[in-house]
Amino acid sequence: MGNIRPTYIKRVAIELVHRYPRAFSADFENNKVLVQRLTSVGSITMRNRIAGYASRYWQSREF
Repeated sequence: MGNIRPTYIKRVAIELVHRYPRAFSADFENNKVLVQRLTSVGSITMRNRIAGYASRYWQSREF
């Protein structure tokens, strides 16, 4: 059983990873800083959820 995430978290994270493929990585802390800079997300919880999904998505991508 995995975590269920809202569609807007997935959409934003996937869009960021596709726009900036060299900037994002599997490192959550790095992704957290990037999400803070690249988006206007006001909530810390939302920022962390987007960064976490971006990390998971980046790890599962085929390069």
